[in-house]
Amino acid sequence: MTDRERFGGIARLYSEEGADKIAHSRAAVVGIGGVGSWAAEALARSGVGTIILLDLDDICLTNTNRQIHALEGQYGRPKVDVMAERLRLINPAVRTIPIQAFYTPGHPERLFDEKPDVVIDAIDSMKSKCHLIAECRTRGVPIVTCGGAGGRIDPSRIAVADLARTCGDNMLSQLRKILRQQYDFPLYDRCPEIGIPCVYSSEKPRFARCDGSVSLEREAGHVGRISCHAGFGSAAHITGSFGLMMAGLALNILCPDSLSSSACSTCSPKP
Repeated sequence: MTDRERFGGIARLYSEEGADKIAHSRAAVVGIGGVGSWAAEALARSGVGTIILLDLDDICLTNTNRQIHALEGQYGRPKVDVMAERLRLINPAVRTIPIQAFYTPGHPERLFDEKPDVVIDAIDSMKSKCHLIAECRTRGVPIVTCGGAGGRIDPSRIAVADLARTCGDNMLSQLRKILRQQYDFPLYDRCPEIGIPCVYSSEKPRFARCDGSVSLEREAGHVGRISCHAGFGSAAHITGSFGLMMAGLALNILCPDSLSSSACSTCSPKP
């Protein structure tokens, strides 16, 4: 089977020239978890030629609800190795670069030495997330970021906006504050867009309670912790939607759309 056969559907969307550009692109996914694993899957199924995978963690049983590579027989193995194997089954011609490490401010070269054309930020750590976004700006590397996917169940509340324009996500509010104060990003009230696309949900997150129920309010006595058990609950239809949308944004950066993508006149709201 040739690449033309395997990815003919991509060429019919992005043009043959666009598909060729995608095939010669290098995309990085930082954080191969509930969001990043789905993003990597979509990049491979779109014919991206080189995919860089960065994560230190191993797959564990509790990843099953949200991570595409969490399968029987893979528990305990490095996420980047399992994901790389999966991507090569999708496209034997893809070049995978698994890096078993977390992205840290002290070692950005682990990622940037691989010269990505676009970066998908699926990091949980706020400190690392802020540094990655700032480092991409400094190096002129396009980046797609995201807000919190945990605690949400309504996929219709997921949206895309410039990082300066997202709303309803406390994590992104904190992210903007740190970027403004520590990295001199022009993120203030009613500031211009800064050119960083962000996938986020405006849905209010739900918290697990110690009696087994869930609530839209954090349980009393758990300030600083999400719950008495673990972090936010999460589901594949949310984390997967985040990851797939981020991959789509990355593809549009690699191969900009020359056609209008506006809604049809029948569906558009009337003035």
